[in-house]
Amino acid sequence: IPTAWSHQGMHPRSIKIEGDITLGGLFPVHAKGPAGVPCGEIKKEKGIHRLEAMLYALDQINSDPDLLPNITLGARILDTCSRDTYALEQSLTFVQALIQKDTSDIRCSNGEPPIIRKPERVVGVIGASGSSVSIMVANVLRLFEIPQISYASTSPELSDNNRYDFFSRVVPPDSYQAQAMVDIVKAMGWNYVSTLASEGNYGESGVDAFIQISREAGGLCVAQSLKIPRDPKPGEFDKIIKRLMETSNARGVIIFASEDDIKRVLEAAKRANLTGQFLFVGSDSWGAKITPILDQEDMAEGAVTILPKRASIEGFDQYFTSRSLENNRRNIWFAEFWEDDFRCKLTRPGIKIDSEKKKCTGNERVSRDSTYEQEGKVQFVIDAVYAMAHALHNMHQDLCPGSTGVCDKMDPVEGRLLLSYIRSVNFNGSAGTGVLFNENGDAPGRYDIFQYQVTNITNPGYKVIGQWTNNLRLNLEEMQWSGGNKQVPDSVCSFPCNPGERKKMVKGVPCCWHCELCDGYHYQLDEFNCELCPFNMRPTPNRTGCRPTPIIKLEWHSPWAIIPVFLAILGILATSSVVLTFVRFNDTPIVRASGRELSYVLLTGIFLIYLITFLMIAEPGAVVCAFRRLLLGLGMSITYSAMLTKTNRIYRIFEQGKKSVTPPRFISPTSQLAITFTLISVQVVGVFVWFGVVPPHTIIDYEELRPPNPELARGILKCDMSDLSLICCLSYSIVLMVTCTVYAVKSRGVPETFNEAKPIGFTMYTTCIIWLAFVPIFFGTAQSTEKMYIQTTTLTVSMSLSAYVSLGMLYIPKVYVIIFHPEQNVQKRKRSFKAVAQAATMSTRLSQKSNDKQNGETKIEPERPQCVLLRLLVDRNVEFICM
Repeated sequence: IPTAWSHQGMHPRSIKIEGDITLGGLFPVHAKGPAGVPCGEIKKEKGIHRLEAMLYALDQINSDPDLLPNITLGARILDTCSRDTYALEQSLTFVQALIQKDTSDIRCSNGEPPIIRKPERVVGVIGASGSSVSIMVANVLRLFEIPQISYASTSPELSDNNRYDFFSRVVPPDSYQAQAMVDIVKAMGWNYVSTLASEGNYGESGVDAFIQISREAGGLCVAQSLKIPRDPKPGEFDKIIKRLMETSNARGVIIFASEDDIKRVLEAAKRANLTGQFLFVGSDSWGAKITPILDQEDMAEGAVTILPKRASIEGFDQYFTSRSLENNRRNIWFAEFWEDDFRCKLTRPGIKIDSEKKKCTGNERVSRDSTYEQEGKVQFVIDAVYAMAHALHNMHQDLCPGSTGVCDKMDPVEGRLLLSYIRSVNFNGSAGTGVLFNENGDAPGRYDIFQYQVTNITNPGYKVIGQWTNNLRLNLEEMQWSGGNKQVPDSVCSFPCNPGERKKMVKGVPCCWHCELCDGYHYQLDEFNCELCPFNMRPTPNRTGCRPTPIIKLEWHSPWAIIPVFLAILGILATSSVVLTFVRFNDTPIVRASGRELSYVLLTGIFLIYLITFLMIAEPGAVVCAFRRLLLGLGMSITYSAMLTKTNRIYRIFEQGKKSVTPPRFISPTSQLAITFTLISVQVVGVFVWFGVVPPHTIIDYEELRPPNPELARGILKCDMSDLSLICCLSYSIVLMVTCTVYAVKSRGVPETFNEAKPIGFTMYTTCIIWLAFVPIFFGTAQSTEKMYIQTTTLTVSMSLSAYVSLGMLYIPKVYVIIFHPEQNVQKRKRSFKAVAQAATMSTRLSQKSNDKQNGETKIEPERPQCVLLRLLVDRNVEFICM
């Protein structure tokens, strides 16, 4: 039996099957040969399986009494050798019958015209497989109006009905496939991928369709689009892998390439030790084939591939596994397949069998003695043949009604008319799915989606994970990646920004961006913009919105309040003690000599100064704010008005005493009170005018405590008193204080035995020092985050210290004498104003004479007065207490 195949040679040209109507067939029986050789090794699956599928379909049709009854379909089947130029040469066989040859000048040796055998007329062609081959052949067939139905060509270019009007296909075009692949990529959350295409119509048009659809869909960017040359040089695939790594974030690689190119890409990635780096999404040229990934399973793990929806045709399996060298002589390439499939050698005359290979016996059986799995496009080959048969059947019914066999109207078959019948067919194909064509000759898009899973213990290999029929149904839970990981890996240019971050797009690359935090008081308005929060709000912690700024005030338990409150309470107790002592000893000489009326006024002012501390710390309200305005300056104005009246009176008395013995005007207690209350009234009137212009109210100040960190931002509940208005409120008291200090300085020449002048002077000096220290502290903390606390504490403490100084220097010594030395608190003799003035003048002159004697004259010690001036009484007499 093996020797029977010897006459066929290595690469016979075609298969001829006789019939009433002949169909052409184009199949890649052999691979592309090396340079200079058209054909290479045999292709068992894409070549022999598909070719046998056409023979099987012809057998089924010819044995079907309902389809083309009494008409037998024949075939002329050619090998394209997976090369478009070679296929073009072969396809010229189909048009020979249509080429008119002029034989008028040809004669035989006997002078008779030659008898030229007319080649069979091919009415339609099944094929080809590769898109580049189909395009080349379609350009020729359309010239002769021969319809063509492809079972595997998917290039979108072939959908151009103006250029390829006689071309149809039972598989969907790559534009559908590209749409499905775009949907898959987006479903996996990828937005940054690279593309890789074999040079030629299939690869380039597939990638072009993918890029075009991804642009229209938006949200998907192509990092690089690389091309594999037709004849790659050594190291070409290593360069491709290196270039893909330049955009390593684009781990997803969309690949439209031939089986050989896919295999060599995987090999190059393995040499670069990049297992698991690339996540391939393969077109139908990869499909569910084992050949491209053989020995590269670890590199292909996780690859998602697509294949037009198919079914395994059980009848074809029975047919093909029953084929043998004995019963399949019509397939002239079957012997070569037999040798390759069973790894044996057939006997040929004059050729020695390789000792390393066994001799074929002819008893081998497909599937029993070799691995067999039906090739994916077998279904479509059968459907293509049946589509042609149904078109011829419908054409025969219309043109030859009631006629058996081919009638004259179908001899010859008109190609354009047959094309119209082909485009009109609609029947259930071999897998039970509908076979029909649109106006461009394209079949509807129906795809199965596979993933190659190595670590799937139950079923390693290709696993169906979804379908695409105009829309995607993808089961992400069924997907499995390198190492058995169920989480879909990332293939993105930039990861999503965190909440509170906006996208700053990279120019020209819509899928790439930098994330910028919405800083300060900004929040994330949308994906690309930050917005400033309203003045009374601050961003939420994640900066996706705004929240109200917390409102604070100075609390009683705050350390900033405890010290001022303590000082104020202590001061109030001390002041109350002094007042009670004075009331208790109201008619004693010291109390009377200190000027009871002005003393009580002055002590009231000191009491109010301490009281203001509580108003400054209390929660602001309309009433509290009103009392703050009123009492803030009132206590000090009362105190320093009384003190100014005293110093002015002392100064006037002694100045008048130097000139005459007549007492000055307005030194009586009533006059002094009138002067004091007049000075105080200026402050009171000013405050009430302020009430009328700007009624007291509270405000919430959001600007004062608004540091760079919004978490520290606070709104401060406060009275409507700015720093300037506060200083204005105290300014009158400061004027009184300065004036009082001036008089205290002028009165420094009063005899040191005078009890009132010196304490008032020391009081004013110390008070000025306190308030000079207050100013830089108060205004120097204007930018501090603790401004409210520092300024309130500084103000209240300064006022309390001023009150302490006045209380301590003017009244504590008197209280001490009254309580602990009552023997000194007794009535002494009185002198007239004249005597007092003369005594003071005499004391001054004696001091001057003493100084003169010390300058060169005899020193005479003057007699010092033995009494101290205490107080001018109401009857204008001067009271002394003798020492």
